[in-house]
Order: sequence, then structure tokens, then C-alpha cells
Amino acid sequence: MPIKETTDSMDLKFNKNEDHNKLLLSELKKRLTQVKLGGGKTRIEKQHALGKMTARERIDYLLDKGKDSLEIGALVGEDMYTEHGGCPSGGVVVKIGYVSGKQCLVVANDATVKAGAWFPITGKKNLRAQEIAMENHLPIIYLVDSAGVFLPMQDEIFPDKEHFGRIFRNNAQMSSMGIPQIAAVMGSCVAGGAYLPIMSDEALIVDKTGSIFLAGSYLVKAAIGEEIDNETLGGATTHCEISGVTDYKSKDDSDALDTIKSIMGKIGGVNEAGFNRTKTKKPKKNPKDVYGILPSLRTNQYDMLEIIERLVDDSEFEQYKEGYGKTILTGYARIDGWAVGIVANQRKVVKTKNGEMQFGGVIYSDSADKATRFIANCNQKKIPLVFLQDVTGFMVGSKSEHGGIIKDGAKMVNAVANSVVPKFTIIIGNSYGAGNYAMCGKAYDPRLIVAWPSAELAVMSGNSAAKVLLQIEKASLKKKGEVITKELEAELFNRIKDRYDNQVSPYYAAARLWTDAIIDPLETRKWISMGIGAANHSPIEKPFNMGVLQV
Repeated sequence: MPIKETTDSMDLKFNKNEDHNKLLLSELKKRLTQVKLGGGKTRIEKQHALGKMTARERIDYLLDKGKDSLEIGALVGEDMYTEHGGCPSGGVVVKIGYVSGKQCLVVANDATVKAGAWFPITGKKNLRAQEIAMENHLPIIYLVDSAGVFLPMQDEIFPDKEHFGRIFRNNAQMSSMGIPQIAAVMGSCVAGGAYLPIMSDEALIVDKTGSIFLAGSYLVKAAIGEEIDNETLGGATTHCEISGVTDYKSKDDSDALDTIKSIMGKIGGVNEAGFNRTKTKKPKKNPKDVYGILPSLRTNQYDMLEIIERLVDDSEFEQYKEGYGKTILTGYARIDGWAVGIVANQRKVVKTKNGEMQFGGVIYSDSADKATRFIANCNQKKIPLVFLQDVTGFMVGSKSEHGGIIKDGAKMVNAVANSVVPKFTIIIGNSYGAGNYAMCGKAYDPRLIVAWPSAELAVMSGNSAAKVLLQIEKASLKKKGEVITKELEAELFNRIKDRYDNQVSPYYAAARLWTDAIIDPLETRKWISMGIGAANHSPIEKPFNMGVLQV
């Protein structure tokens, strides 16, 4: 029989978990503090010397004070492009917030990072911002200050479908969808990038610091021999009084941002999707307990229900099929007043009605079947879905294969893929293999997907992957006639595991925009609430249909 834990041992475990998770949180805060410096203090001072605000200062000035906001992709670009000096936040700051009481999305080039030049990840982040605006019918505001494409990497950002040109295609489509777009040119706006503000509904330009042209004065001289300065070529006076390209001439950054606030304050209402919301209630159980509940070792068990009760209003969670398919928890709750359907991986070993034990974090046939039915119910009732991921994958072995685990897993993936209600994914712990897909990973279009500092994303854990890769490495060395000692085997294993562990880190995923952010667990309610608030701007027009399915 298992040894029953004493109160003292439980308290000790809680305290160890709490210390571990707060250290992870401290590391997150340290990285976010660093990334907010953009290109560094010296470049920030140069920006100020030109009479310009930084990207973050512009957004802070623009957004309504005292209202919540979300930053998308703050850690994008971390440890990437180091040979070119790095690209903090991908050289662009993206936030969802409120301007004059209207929820919207703001995209601001960070001119302290390579003069706001576009790296490949910059393009990906801008496209993600537009995707969020299009999915949720959110007005989008561009604060332009960019030198254009980073030429040494032009082949990775210029010609392909998801490259730079897609931005302008999205501008055109958003305009046809009736999504307001406002652009303020607050610095350089050159070459192909010049189309972005002009394809917006309204365009502003700041006098003396803003400029728009397809080719600057040096290129004009080289191309056609004309000698002209940049201000005369494409400054505020030129475009507001001669070309008519821009609509408003602003004397400085704050004047331009004040004009945007005025425009936003006059935008009419939207046709809402009508998601159910009542008065918000705080969780009865202390949300800070999650630090002590979540284990310091990702292989350890815990009860996901304890996490859910610290995320939802009044700690009330109405379970659906509570006694069936126990390695996935499904049920209804409210988060900040919004009605939600929750699909969560249970991370403790559970017992079936037949007395069999099932591993926590593993999806079995009955769990997949339950989740499929619940997802269909939420679509029927127009209830947004929240996925809480801590999954190691689907159950393997002859019993599962003979029982049709592939078919049951496919049904769950089908339901997730065809859902028409907004989906939100929180990666709490493991996010491995096909479990990532079934639990609404990035490939399945969650409106927002975020990770806690404890998250790991990969095909499998670092330890498991290292064992597999070690066998391949050993076989290769044996073919070459090399003798494999225990010391060499240990060295190879650790080297492989270290490399793989770096790739499963939530920071590796965030840098590549596989997730929208890494967040403090206590911010989870805010992310879900603002996400549903954004989604409520966009009525559901497509009926839920799972198509052809092997039942």
C-alpha cells in the first residue's frame, strides 16, 4: 500500500514547490526587465535626443490608464540573430489594450533595435498581430518607425507567402472586413514598408521626424540622378500638403498619439458574438497556492483540480462526466464572469471503474472520447474553450492500439480543429507530442496561447529524447569500431540532454512565437478574460461541423 503523507511532509513538499516556482517566476521577470530596454540605454537616449518617444513609451501614452493590457511576444527573438547583435522583442512591441475605451491592438516598431529594421521574426510577429486583429475584429494601430527590411537577411523575409508582403495583403483584407486601421508615421517609413500606413484607413505623420518614401535621397540620386533631401522628398509637409498621402500632420509624438485617441473615441460599436458574462467573482481558494501545488519536478504528480479551483470564479467547477475518462478533466466554470468550458489534463494517477490504474498526464481512449463530446457541447452552446495543458501524449502499447487509441485521438483532434468557438490554451507543464495537438497547440488556432514558466514544449521530454538519440549515437560509433565506455556513454547522454533541454524550454518556444507569452500564473485569469473580450467583437458565422469521422 502507498505510504500516506503526513501533514508535515505535505507542507514541506508545498514549500519546496513554492520556492522552485517563485525562482522560475523571478527569472521570467528578470528577462522581461532586460527586454524592455530594447536596443539598450544608449539608443534610448539617442531616441529622446531626437525628440522622439521609444516604442514602449508611445504605447504607454496611447493606452487608457488604469486598464488591463496584454503584451504579445515580449520574448520573441531572444538568443536569436546574435551574429547581428540580437533582436529584442523582434524589434517590434505589440499590445492588446484600450484606447478611448475601445479594445484594440497596437503595433509599434522599436527604432532602438537596428533602427526598427525587419528581421524574419519581426515579420512573423507582425503577422501574428494582424492575425489576432482579424480573428477578433479588433481595430489595429500601427506606430511606424522602421528602416525597412534587414538587408543581410532579405532572403528570409522578402518573397515567401508568410513574409513581408503578407502584411500589405492583410491590410487590404482587414479594410474589406471593416476592421479600423490607423497608422502614425513617427520616424522612417521606407521602400515596401511605405505601403503599410497608406493602406490603413487613416494616416498621420509627425513633422520633421516622420518620413515616407519608396526610395531615400541617396537611392534617388543613384537611380535617376536627382538631388533632393529626405524632408523635401517625403516629409510631413510634402505628404500633407502636396502628395495628399497622409491625412494628419502632427507637431510631435504626443500630438500624433492624442489625435489617434480622438479618432478612436469616435468609432462606433460592434456586433458582439454574445458570449455569456455575469458579474465577476474572485476564486475562493487562494490563487497564490498554485506555486506550492505545481511540482518542482515535471515527472511528479499533482491534482489539476486544485489548479482549476484557483483560476475560476468562486472556485466553482461543474465537472462533465466526472467519473469517466479521468485523465482529462472537463467542465463548466466562469473566469472573470465569462462562461467557459475547461479541458484540462489530470496529472495524478487515477483508478478506472474496473480497478485499473491510469497514468496522469496521459490521454487514454475514454479521456479522448469524453473530451470530444465536451468540446462538441461547448460549440453547441457557444461557450469559449480553455485548454490547460500538462500532457505527455497518448497512451501506447498493444492494449491501447487494439482498443483504437488512434481513432479516439483522431476524433478529439477533429473536434479541436473544427471548433468555431474561441479557444485559449495555457501550457502549465508538459506539452509533448500529439498531446500538444489534441490539447489545442499553436497549430490548432487558439486565439491566445501562453505558457507558465514551468512549461516544456517538445516531441518528448529531454530525458526520453536523450535516451533515444543516445542509442542512435552509440550504434553509429560502434560501426566505426569505437569502444564505448561508461564514461563516454554518460558524456554523450548529458551532451544530448543539455541540447534537447534547451529546446524544450518555454523561452525557446516564446522566442520563436510558438507561444504568445510566458506569464505569471496569477495573470492567467486576465489573459483569458481579455481574450474572450476581444473574441466577443467577432460574431460566430460558421456552424460547428466535424465532417467525415470514423465513429
